[in-house]
Amino acid sequence: MVRKVEKAEYVEEYKIELVFDDGMSGIVDLKNEIWGKVFEPLRNINYFKNFQKDRWTIYWDCGADFAPEFLYKLVSEQKEDLIKQG
Repeated sequence: MVRKVEKAEYVEEYKIELVFDDGMSGIVDLKNEIWGKVFEPLRNINYFKNFQKDRWTIYWDCGADFAPEFLYKLVSEQKEDLIKQG
């Protein structure tokens, strides 16, 4: 099932707090995901902060975006890591 980002809020550095349409939420750190030509402008933290949200995901006016499924996976993995750490 395709998930949608319902809410996105900048936290700090390259971290964004996300809430999905099924209630899953968490903070994703996208620092290591910013590579490739389309994402190059996002290396500037001031540019990174200025993302927007459409019906599905977050995006930047340079054409960069992250698939909601990818963001959901990052949040899910983060939650699993927290559970393992106890």
